[in-house]
Amino acid sequence: MSYSRLEARAWAKENMKGICGCLLPTFTSDLSKVNERAVRHDIDLEKQLGMSSALIVSECGTTFEELLRITEISVDEAGDDLQIVVHAALPTLQDNIRLVQESEKRGATYVLLSYPLTFYPRTEQEVFDYTKAVADSTNLGVIVFAMHLWNFRRLHPSHFSPRLIGRMIDEIPNVVAVKSEVGGPGVGGIAEIFHKYRDQVIVMDPIESNSPAWHSMYGMQWMGTSNYEAYGPWVARYFDLMREGRFDDAMEIYWRIHPVREADSAVVGQAVAGTAMVHRYLWKYQGWLNGFNGGPMRAPLSRINDGQMAQLRAAAVAGGLDVTDSPDHEFFTGRNPA
Repeated sequence: MSYSRLEARAWAKENMKGICGCLLPTFTSDLSKVNERAVRHDIDLEKQLGMSSALIVSECGTTFEELLRITEISVDEAGDDLQIVVHAALPTLQDNIRLVQESEKRGATYVLLSYPLTFYPRTEQEVFDYTKAVADSTNLGVIVFAMHLWNFRRLHPSHFSPRLIGRMIDEIPNVVAVKSEVGGPGVGGIAEIFHKYRDQVIVMDPIESNSPAWHSMYGMQWMGTSNYEAYGPWVARYFDLMREGRFDDAMEIYWRIHPVREADSAVVGQAVAGTAMVHRYLWKYQGWLNGFNGGPMRAPLSRINDGQMAQLRAAAVAGGLDVTDSPDHEFFTGRNPA
C-alpha cells in the first residue's frame, strides 16, 4: 500500500474490489501468545479461497502488541495478493489512533472504524469528531461503519444519519467506503446510502444474501467484512461471476449454498440476539469446517455447543462444501496446535 490521504479515495476505487473476509486470531494452547503458524495458515487460505482482503478482528482477546504482531505476520503472508484491514475497535480514541498509525507502518491498507463501548455521543458532531480524529491520524483509507449496534438511534431513526455520512465523505478525504447496515427493518436505509453516495465512495452492504440486489442495482464492487469463510470459496466465486456479467451462473452458486445461509441465520442470529456481540466462536467453527485453523481464542467470548456445531456442519454438507471429516473436538486445538 502506498498512497496519501488525498489519493486514498481514487486508489480505493481502483483497487478495492471483491470480498473481504475476517481473520480471527488464534492463540497457543495455554493462551499465552499468538500462534503464528495458525495465522499464516489462515491468511494463506484466505488467498486460496479467492478473498481480496481480510480484516484482522480485534475482538478476540488480543493485546495491543499482539494485534501489531498479527498485522506484521498477515502482511508478510499476504504479499501482493491480499489487502489487510485494521479493526479500530479498541476501548479508547487514543488506543485506536495508535493502532491505526502503527498498523500503517506495518503495511495495512484500510481501517474499519468502530466506536468504543463507552462512547455515548449526544450530538452528530461528536460522532463526526471521533471519526475525523482517527482519519486525520493516518493515510489509510477509512471505512465508515454505519450500523445499529452503536446505539446512535437517538441521533437519527436509521441509527446512523445519512446526512452525517455525507458530511464525513465531504470533509474527510480518506473516507473511501461506507459499510452500511442501517435502517432496519427493511433495506430502505441501505438503499438511500447507495443512492446518495455510491459515485463518491465505495458503498457496500456486508450481508452476502443481499449482494445480488445491490450489485444489479448499484454495481457494488466490494463486500465486507463478514463471515464469508463459512461458505468456503463460493461467495468470492459467485461475486466475481456477478462482476463479470455472468449473473445466472452466479445465482446457481448462490442457491446451491443456501442451506449454509439458512443455518447461519438461525444459529448465529439466535446467538447474537439481545447481546450486541458477534459470536466469534461460531464464525471460527464455520471457517474450520472449510479448512481454516480453528483453535483457541481468549475471553470474553460466547461458548459454542454441540447442537450448534451439528446444525452448522449438516448445513455445510447440504450446501456442497468440502467439509472436514475431523471430529469436532479437534476444532478446539486447531490444525496447527502450538
